[in-house]
Amino acid sequence: MAATDPLKPPSPHRPLTLRDRLHIVIDGTDTKAGRTFDAILIVMIVLSVLVIMLDSVRAWHTMYAEAFEVIEWGFTILFTIEYLLRLYSMPNRWRYATSFFGIVDLLSILPGYLSLFIPNAQNLLIVRILRILRIFRILKLTRYLEQANFLLVAIKSSRQKIIVFFTFILTLVTISGALLYVVEGHENGFTSIPKSIYWAIVTFATVGYGDMTPKTPAGQFIASVVILLGYTVLAVPTGILSSELTRAHNDIEQAIECPHCGKFGHANDAKYCDGCGGRLNV
Repeated sequence: MAATDPLKPPSPHRPLTLRDRLHIVIDGTDTKAGRTFDAILIVMIVLSVLVIMLDSVRAWHTMYAEAFEVIEWGFTILFTIEYLLRLYSMPNRWRYATSFFGIVDLLSILPGYLSLFIPNAQNLLIVRILRILRIFRILKLTRYLEQANFLLVAIKSSRQKIIVFFTFILTLVTISGALLYVVEGHENGFTSIPKSIYWAIVTFATVGYGDMTPKTPAGQFIASVVILLGYTVLAVPTGILSSELTRAHNDIEQAIECPHCGKFGHANDAKYCDGCGGRLNV
């Protein structure tokens, strides 16, 4: 009898192995155990990030350094066990290990172990803050996936318009910065064109740090124009994205679901499922 390929999904005619059960719990949310696992993991991630932030406060670090270290090692061990279980249970281990979230999972635990062997690796412990990114993968519930899908479709659809918009903004701040460099000069703090462009970006975004200010009437006039342009065009990307979000929502709401395999998201004019090949009810 041929050996069963562990990389293939379990056949409905054979019992689930331990690896199969772990994969269902760790990487799924359609079971009570999977939802409980994700809820516990979210709490652990939030608490671990909170510990990292509190430990960065000098007064708290001085008073509770040992306690923070013990708690952090506890989280590191738990996340290490979770990473190894996830790696073991994945159908394609290499794909998971080299994926974005697989690398994030590894980086969230690696600095702690490096600090045991490399003295200067203590500075890398701040990389643990990447654990907060793991929440995006854990929130696999349908309501989050639908909203995330709307946003991704909208961003993808509007990327050309946004690229054109940012190219226009980059051109404006470059011209404005160069003008201020010529008008104000070194004596007023505009010592180079890149530094003047930095001023233009800060002014265009209506942040106004105040570390660089034009002193001449011509420079103040240019600054006024830049501020007014900033108020005028900053709403443009919001409008673009809002329009595409509405369109993406309408497209997804009207998408067709395959009656045979359940795959969702086919175009309105699609006749056959691109997953199983079955005919769609259109």
